[in-house]
Amino acid sequence: MCKICDTIRNSQQSILNQSNAGQAWIHSLTASAHQPLKQSIEMPANAGKVGSKVLIRGGNILTMDDQLGDFVGGDLLIEGNKIVAIGHNLNATGAEIIDAKGKIVMPGFIDTHHHQFETALRSTLVNGMLVDDGTEQGKINYLSHILGNFAPVYRPEDVYTSELFGSLSQLDAGVTTVLDVSQIHHSPEHTDAAVEALKDAGRRSVLGYFEGRGEGYQYPEDAYRVRERYFASDDQLVTMAMGGEVYLPTWERAWQIAKDLDLSVALHVVGSMGMAEHMENIATAGLLTDRHLLIHMTGMSDVTWAAARDAGSKVSLAVPIEMTMRHGTPPIQKTLEMGMLPSFSSDVECTLTADFFTQMRSALTLQRGQIHERALAGEQNLPALLTARDVIRFATMGGAEALGLGHRVGSLSVGKAADILLLDSEALNVAPLNNVPGAVVSLMERNNVDTVIVDGRIKKWKGHLIGVDIPRLTAAITESRNNIFNRAGVKPGLFD
Repeated sequence: MCKICDTIRNSQQSILNQSNAGQAWIHSLTASAHQPLKQSIEMPANAGKVGSKVLIRGGNILTMDDQLGDFVGGDLLIEGNKIVAIGHNLNATGAEIIDAKGKIVMPGFIDTHHHQFETALRSTLVNGMLVDDGTEQGKINYLSHILGNFAPVYRPEDVYTSELFGSLSQLDAGVTTVLDVSQIHHSPEHTDAAVEALKDAGRRSVLGYFEGRGEGYQYPEDAYRVRERYFASDDQLVTMAMGGEVYLPTWERAWQIAKDLDLSVALHVVGSMGMAEHMENIATAGLLTDRHLLIHMTGMSDVTWAAARDAGSKVSLAVPIEMTMRHGTPPIQKTLEMGMLPSFSSDVECTLTADFFTQMRSALTLQRGQIHERALAGEQNLPALLTARDVIRFATMGGAEALGLGHRVGSLSVGKAADILLLDSEALNVAPLNNVPGAVVSLMERNNVDTVIVDGRIKKWKGHLIGVDIPRLTAAITESRNNIFNRAGVKPGLFD
């Protein structure tokens, strides 16, 4: 248990549920996902348990497995936490049944870059920029407003509350895996709070151990402790990656620590922050590997792109954010031209939503719009237009490959973990169902996410998160928001 537990237990007594004797404060915002639920008597009681069988029956299955293909009115069998069969009319004696008629069955979405500690700051920078570029619009920017004013005043309990709330919110929207880019590691206690929140949320997560600031600052050296204490095994629901920002003087040390600990390295690569020349030097020095995840990749040279491709590095695009905050034009077409499989990321909720229907639609419309403009200008031999299935692939298999989890998730394949969505295709905004990928990308929203399964366990059932006290969570994050604003000396303005 982390050192601040007693302090938090006293200060948060009125908000956090301490009804279960011996339960640590870090578990108090969530209830057991396996408590009996009055509204969910149809829910399989043993899903995810060793030896259990759950049969998802009669759904339209979008596997994202090219060899397996798709199934109209198909069945999917889960044993424990693994997918063991997909087909028609499966015989599964003793299995609990999930009726998937009228549902689209597909892999969970995978977010490869999300600053979850900022959940309490949602929409505070909706009109802001990434950096102060000398323009009038740039005066309110992410670096000074969010990382400069708000982030330094976060307490460990604020980290925990935002991390948990953000995780559950994305889980509700069908995002079953995340790389949490937590640039809030002001102390080991802040780090412990982030880890515990990810664990308590019960979804597949990768802790991105990035920088912080303050008197208790121990990045990047504390990575050794974190790896040993929490992530001794890579075969668990929550794992670890190293943050290694090349704009920090510690980047070489961070990359070395990642090598020592056998961790992937994630870093922001943004041309509008003046990083192009530095990244080209790194690229030409042969320092990029297949364990590097390059976030944004806006404004990079062809030399850098070629080196990243040849090294097997991965790319994470935050298309709506990149267009909104002046990172540079999202390089989705460049990624495709290089033969690289992109992944999607929500980035910062202080500016835009973290749901993946927005991510997919934004990428689809941007790329198609760019190619259409070239066609209208008379250009010939144009690149292919993205399709709905393409962007679903980026949101699933692209994310899995980027996080080194392609062997485990990203598609509905026999032997992979059961990270599965059931989407309501009979809802008012979707019916009648005419095209499965098209409906997912062009019509659906988070309210169409009917059921969410992570590692075989049901986390959302018939539109409701399981075992989560949302009013209590909302009260906790609201109080945390108030404290953060007060300590930062910022007065909230609902209509500013």
